Parts: sequence; structure tokens; C-alpha cells
Amino acid sequence: MKKLLIGIYILIIVGIVFIINNNSLKDKKNDKAINAGEKIYKQQCFVCHGDTGKGEGAKAGTAINNQHFLSSVSNKDLYNYVKFGREGTAMPSYQGKVSENDLKNLVAYMRGWQNEDLNLKAPTAISGDPENGKKIYGLYCMSCHWGNGAGREKMGTVLSNPQYLKYTTDRQIWIGTAYGREDTRMGPSLKGEEGVRQLKEKDISDVVSYIRSLQSK
Repeated sequence: MKKLLIGIYILIIVGIVFIINNNSLKDKKNDKAINAGEKIYKQQCFVCHGDTGKGEGAKAGTAINNQHFLSSVSNKDLYNYVKFGREGTAMPSYQGKVSENDLKNLVAYMRGWQNEDLNLKAPTAISGDPENGKKIYGLYCMSCHWGNGAGREKMGTVLSNPQYLKYTTDRQIWIGTAYGREDTRMGPSLKGEEGVRQLKEKDISDVVSYIRSLQSK
């Protein structure tokens, strides 16, 4: 019995040591990717998105170093945004311009900005009235995002952009509308949040339905 307990104790110690070493290797690998991604960012991205990623670049660029944004997107989303860009805007496609490894390192660098994981709740099924959504959009969104989601430089994202609509889910659009992005002009719109607009969940779903309808126009 004593030998069995000693054996179990040894296995536990070995397991702990393995986990610690494995995590250490993962941390080193991730640090290497982040450092490499930072170099790519400074070469390709900072002129628009700024040194800190908060949209403070000399050219037009949205705030991507943002806890609301980073809490609503996956690494695959970030990868797609960079790889495929947004045609007709200042955000080019980097497909073929940088390597796949560079893209992954850049994603690791951007993810490194996230220091909290916000619990941004959204309806499970998002379905609304696009006509009502268009009216609400005209009242509260058009001043920045312009008519038909055409966007305004340094003001609002081009919501009708085909890559935006392809690689952004209804849930992500809902969350962006409801909770906004801290430290930007995109304030929250959901009732109960600290925004000027106090829209009901259904109103936001209607806006999402309207934005989604721009995909076919």
C-alpha cells in the first residue's frame, strides 16, 4: 500500500512538472509569435491603425485595440479581416503580400492587446424587420456610417462592404451596435447601457437585419 501511494505521488509530481514545462514552451512560442507580429504591424498597419492600434494613425483606420472588439471576434476572424481586406476602402487585402506565418503572427500580436474577456450577451437567434431597422439606422447611425452603409472616413466603418458582411456574423454586428467600442465615437446603443441611444433588443435586431440586407445591393 505504501509503495502504491509513493508511486501515485511520483506520477502526480511528474505530471505537474510536465504541465509547467509544456506551458513554459507554449508561452515562449507565443511570445516569439507576438514579437514577430509586432514587426509586421509596424511595417504594414500602424500608418492607419496607429502605434497602439486605437485608430490614431495618420491615415484612416478603425480602433482594433479595443476590448469590446477583441471580445467579439475570434483569431480566425482577425485572420480573415487582414487576409481579405475590404475592397474599395483603405483596408487592402494582404493575401499574397505577406506569408501565412506572418498573418498568424500578426493575429497573435493583436490578440495580445486583449486584457479582459467581456461577456457581451446577444440573442441566440437574430431576426428583425429591415424596414424598421432602416428607419432606426437613419436616426442614429447614418451620421457616421452614411447612407446605405457607405461609411465615412475617420467616422464610421463601411457596413455595406462585401468582405465586412461576409466575414462578420449577425451576432458580431449586434454586439457592435449594442455595446459599441470603448474610447471611440461608437457608443453603446442597448437600453440599460450608458449610451445616449437606448434601443430595445428588437430594435437592434432590426438594425442588424437592415445592415445584412445591404449585402445584396
